Amino acid sequence: MQRRMVLAATGLAPLLATGARAQPRFANITMFIPAGPGGGWDGLGRAIEQVARQAGLAGNFQFENVGGAGGIVGLPRFVSQRRGRPDALMVAGSVMVGAVLTNRSPIGLANVTPIARMTQEVGVVVVPAQSDIQDIAGLLAALRANPGGTSVAGGSAGGTDHITLGLILKALGRSAREASYVAFAGGGPAQAAILGAQVRAGISGYSEFAEQIRSGRMRALATTGEHRSDPAIPTLKEAGVDVVTANWRGVFAAPGINANQRAALTALMTDINALPAWRELLATRGWDNAFLAGGDFDRFLAADIATTETILKDLGLAG
Repeated sequence: MQRRMVLAATGLAPLLATGARAQPRFANITMFIPAGPGGGWDGLGRAIEQVARQAGLAGNFQFENVGGAGGIVGLPRFVSQRRGRPDALMVAGSVMVGAVLTNRSPIGLANVTPIARMTQEVGVVVVPAQSDIQDIAGLLAALRANPGGTSVAGGSAGGTDHITLGLILKALGRSAREASYVAFAGGGPAQAAILGAQVRAGISGYSEFAEQIRSGRMRALATTGEHRSDPAIPTLKEAGVDVVTANWRGVFAAPGINANQRAALTALMTDINALPAWRELLATRGWDNAFLAGGDFDRFLAADIATTETILKDLGLAG
């Protein structure tokens, strides 16, 4: 009811129904990406821009990328420089949750304003095409026999990829502390290390390796979802490893904005999520729709932080 009243008051409901272009609700949005260009967070930010501008929901977007350490290099910059700005958004997600805990960062997601969880993506375990590891059973055997000698590339330390490897080792009866995990700031450097055989294997979101898998330059061994996201790729659970992980991504506003300003940004993300163009984009990118906003997102975030902290402590990755 409240949502219908907001749409009626703004005149947006009939416009959405007819497909007519509305006057942009936001003339300008600054989109802060606490990671380098080309990765998952950057991809989500650019996707939001594409759909919002095409639908006439927002005007100009200005991007700033500040990468490093799972987002905790850029996060303090966003907090200090965007404070109180109602037109500022930051893309972040589960990787930042883990990075904050692993690095004991004094600034975390509690210092920004949650707006919406937008997407979720399962991970994929890969090896370079020329690897002698032919399937997931081969990689599991190598990890069980010599985890320290089986290097695995992924995203930032303490993030979803790192947690996935730790959980795999634990399921194999080894310790996460034995892992030879090589953390990279973005998908590009991790891909280069895998393709150059500088590491034995890699873990990342499926979309980040999809092009290399399709081209035959990487061999996909398993995905990390509950069910197959690609009919040709088994899950870890099918391989006898009871591990299921996913990487969620969302948007956050600056600290210090008021309730009405937060509601306006939440309404923007809600309207983007409702557009057919957004659903089509999700399908194209291989992202799952994981939309949550308002109190639902607040509760999810609190629970995710608590769960991630427990897992990281159990794996010896956090104090």
